[in-house]
Amino acid sequence: MSCRQQNPHWAGRIEVQDGIVIVRNPGNPMHDGEILTLEEDLSIGQDNEKAEYLFSRVNGITVDNEGRIYVVDDSDSNIRVFDKNGGYLRTIGRKGQGPGEFERPLYIQITADDELYVVDYSGARAVYFSLEGDYLRQEPLPRPILPIRRDSQGNLVGIEIAAPPPLGGKVIKKYDSHLKPLMVLATEDMGTRGVFDIGRPSCYCAVTPNDHVIWGDSKEYVLYVLDPEGNLIKKIIKEYDPLRISAAERNIYEKRYSEPIKAGMKISFRDHFPAFSDIFTDDKGRIWVKTYKRVGQDEKSFYFDVFNVDGNYIANVPLKISLDRTSVWKQNKLYALMDSPEGYPMVKRYQVTWKD
Repeated sequence: MSCRQQNPHWAGRIEVQDGIVIVRNPGNPMHDGEILTLEEDLSIGQDNEKAEYLFSRVNGITVDNEGRIYVVDDSDSNIRVFDKNGGYLRTIGRKGQGPGEFERPLYIQITADDELYVVDYSGARAVYFSLEGDYLRQEPLPRPILPIRRDSQGNLVGIEIAAPPPLGGKVIKKYDSHLKPLMVLATEDMGTRGVFDIGRPSCYCAVTPNDHVIWGDSKEYVLYVLDPEGNLIKKIIKEYDPLRISAAERNIYEKRYSEPIKAGMKISFRDHFPAFSDIFTDDKGRIWVKTYKRVGQDEKSFYFDVFNVDGNYIANVPLKISLDRTSVWKQNKLYALMDSPEGYPMVKRYQVTWKD
């Protein structure tokens, strides 16, 4: 075992055990205060009366190298394309079961071959289009999979869900381009039938721009980094104090699940939240770990722990925008799905400026 400190401004340490790099982070980040600014420079959605600009239920966003924005509307079963200034260009697909049609599209990505890859979840198929919207082909999905991301080799990391919430349970796998399973990354057992178990740990996963897979089980603050072949090459560990589930938090969840509770479901609270609630990566390879700490009294805004490409804990960032699996980081821009005051989905773009 070897041990060293990597950065004089970073209070953690790095060890190497059996060829695996272990990055041990303190509870406090390298940088205090504001480390980046987000300035909104584009909004597409509810503030326009034309139907092409109105969304019902957005399930995916992707952006090409020209800045064109592709938005999957699940309710309308189509993809709408906008130019870099937010102007409507075209609609791709429609509801149906034929070539180039969708039953329930829920994921979109531009592949390494510059094709639009769209997962039609209810239709159990993947549908391919050119960036101009021409239908190319489709292939059946042998099993229901919630995609996380395809890598540059065409391999897919995705989730097989055992049962709808609150029972849950899932397996995170890596598949080849024909959806043949290559490896199991993480397994999560089912919960208790009929009970919303608040504070129950879960497994999360993300794929970096260089095809590394990062996953973690939120029962502990450990992120596992796998190379493209699936070998464990790094562990990122962070000290943390479990966040207690307060009375105010209980009220939030009881309100959220009030209708199922009235229908006979139950809700149970643990003493503390798990270590984190999701994992994302940006286009520069930074890791964004969503915590349960809220920004003020906002029920939809949270703090994110940010790690650099080496796994050093650099910042704890409050985000008042929605950062989730529909979000896209590209060319110093962040594209995110936000709700209007009336509750309608809108696609917003933010200029991202990092401080040195």
